[in-house]
Amino acid sequence: MKQDRPNLDHWEARVDLAAAFRWTARLNLHEAVANHFSLAINDSGTKFLMNPNQMHFSRIRASDLIVVDADDPDALTGPNAPDPTAWGLHGAIHRHVPHARCAMHCHSIFATVLASLADSRLPAIDQNSAMFYDRVVIDEDYGGLAFEEEGERCAALFTDPKRKVMVMGNHGVLVIGATVAETFNRLFYFERSAETYIRALQTGQPLRVLPDDVAEKTAAEIEAYPEQDIRHLAELKAILDEEGSNYSN
Repeated sequence: MKQDRPNLDHWEARVDLAAAFRWTARLNLHEAVANHFSLAINDSGTKFLMNPNQMHFSRIRASDLIVVDADDPDALTGPNAPDPTAWGLHGAIHRHVPHARCAMHCHSIFATVLASLADSRLPAIDQNSAMFYDRVVIDEDYGGLAFEEEGERCAALFTDPKRKVMVMGNHGVLVIGATVAETFNRLFYFERSAETYIRALQTGQPLRVLPDDVAEKTAAEIEAYPEQDIRHLAELKAILDEEGSNYSN
């Protein structure tokens, strides 16, 4: 059950993020002790919560999350220093993309398969994939591990606020949003959509691609659908609570 921790700021945000880590591990969207989620906790977005360096998603608790300052040149020193690639990618995102309050990067299987194709576009072949119509950035210039220079390059690709998913070519997926609930919901549905697409390709049959106007209409309708992301995360937290998980400790 959730506990009040007056000695730790942003407790509810910590609990939400911890739940997202736990459920990401349960769905096998993570990769070993790599991958990172972050959530801005100041108005400018430069100070953010992040998972500790190389801690497995399935063990992360609300109290484990570290606070990182993207403007602090000493952020990579000290006992609670973040992973250098996490600093490079998420620090750049939070410095340069003000609408990215939350950022989730992982190497989920089907999104990474999509990122490995010469054509990494996700066509609108069902209702789920239609929600991403004209809302995805494709990075075609992978330059190695996401240290600071690579992170800056990736952040610069988020020029259109409507596009909140980046298919990181040869790498994985990066999803941004205003809240943990919104961002995790988007990550979940993008992975599900990528899976449907990859499995459809495996049949070798022609794809039933939606017309552009129908795909855009569907995407707009899903964006306006009330509280689906909030209720999704709330239900996941309720399941974890019923199971006696320590995520909220």
